Amino acid sequence: MCYTVIALCDIFQFFQLLPTLTILENVMLPMDFCSTYRRRERKERAMHLLEQVGIADQAQKLPSALSGGQQQRAAIARALANDPPLIVGDEPTGNLDSQTAADMFRLFEGLVEQGKTVVLVTHDRHLSARTKRVLHLHDGRLSRDVSNGH
Repeated sequence: MCYTVIALCDIFQFFQLLPTLTILENVMLPMDFCSTYRRRERKERAMHLLEQVGIADQAQKLPSALSGGQQQRAAIARALANDPPLIVGDEPTGNLDSQTAADMFRLFEGLVEQGKTVVLVTHDRHLSARTKRVLHLHDGRLSRDVSNGH
């Protein structure tokens, strides 16, 4: 049984992909757990998500066969599998080259435009400058709250 908390989806800094499952199976797994989509729709949805993050051609490979950046993109696709209203990312672009990071950030912007809430933890000032709001934490406490006026 899935509880409401499943609506929150994390993108982990260190991927947390299951090593014995293919990338496609890793992306399908949250859908299998929650039965959010009919069984016959899950593979198609997972492939669409892998296309969105630019690694559909890696779908049948195990995580160990992918680069760190490709694994990060697989983790992003997996986080989106159940179409969550809230996505939380811990340095979700930290293992990506600058172009791929920009592509993934555009994906996050598109999710926000669709009404999703995206919360990112990042040290990348260029990315944070592109957001609507930045919360600065120092020693675990809010030290500054900045609206970027987007």
